[in-house]
Amino acid sequence: MAISRKQGIAIGVAVVAVAAIVGGVFAAVSLTAGSAEAAPAGEPSASGNTATEEITWFHTEPVAEAVAALEASGFEPIEPGKLTVAVGAFTPPLSYQPDGTSAATDVAGTEPNIGALIAEGLGLEYNPQVVAWADWPLGIQSGKYDLITANVTVTEERKDLYDFASYRIDQLGFYVAADSDIGTIEEADDISGLKIIVGSGTNQEKVLLAWNEELEAAGEEPAELLYYDDNAAATLALVSGRADANFGPNASFAWQARETGEIELAGLVPGGWPETANIAAGTAKDNGLIEPVSIVLDSIIEDGSYDDLLEFWGVESEAVSESLVNPPGLPRP
Repeated sequence: MAISRKQGIAIGVAVVAVAAIVGGVFAAVSLTAGSAEAAPAGEPSASGNTATEEITWFHTEPVAEAVAALEASGFEPIEPGKLTVAVGAFTPPLSYQPDGTSAATDVAGTEPNIGALIAEGLGLEYNPQVVAWADWPLGIQSGKYDLITANVTVTEERKDLYDFASYRIDQLGFYVAADSDIGTIEEADDISGLKIIVGSGTNQEKVLLAWNEELEAAGEEPAELLYYDDNAAATLALVSGRADANFGPNASFAWQARETGEIELAGLVPGGWPETANIAAGTAKDNGLIEPVSIVLDSIIEDGSYDDLLEFWGVESEAVSESLVNPPGLPRP
């Protein structure tokens, strides 16, 4: 079922938690979402579609340096004049299908708007193609899609086949009830004696188990890990005081905190703990596209539209100061 910007809170964290295990994919959107008219380049615009009227899109002008780099690279888009991007639609704030819409061009969130900005900066028309997570790798390799902007984590293994330009840092977040007196949670000592909700089999569970080992080795009380299959029940446990914190993908919790006011951030941990997990746009290896993409990303970071976009969706804590081409990836299995 489709959801609007203020719907889906109960399912959002659960879906992203599952996606985190398998390297989930999130989506992209058109420059003219729904029936809205495109805003002048460089200015945000609100969609005219009644189902997405609360959503603001951020735009940019063609970036001369990026356009020149694209022309010099020898890269040929799959469809002339268009940037064909593999996308998916799952849950806010990264990507979702707004209530009452069905087209790929209506998919909203941080990832779609990043894709739209890249297309604009390259002087190309944005052409999103919704695909399942399992299908994008072969689609990129075979030339079915030019690019993916969909919450893809850079790994050393993926760098063998794809080039990447980073635009976010994946973060795990500790969230507590808005009226909690718990301070910062950033290391093992901070969780001693706490009851913490976490997803089974996730990287965040791995972090807590490692921290509990540290605490036990030091003779300190470990945290009690609580497991919920239902996010609504987990949130109720948190706000009612039956749990002290919830630990999971930061983006979904940040969106929930922004939309409900029931929870607040207590601390962040790298999504690839103990390594940094870079989120990046990806394309086929050595096809010439990634450098122009990185130039566009640096341009929107510099002009402020990037920060405005992340702030609008409540994930400004995941911002980067520059786009890196093929940054260090998570270690090989």
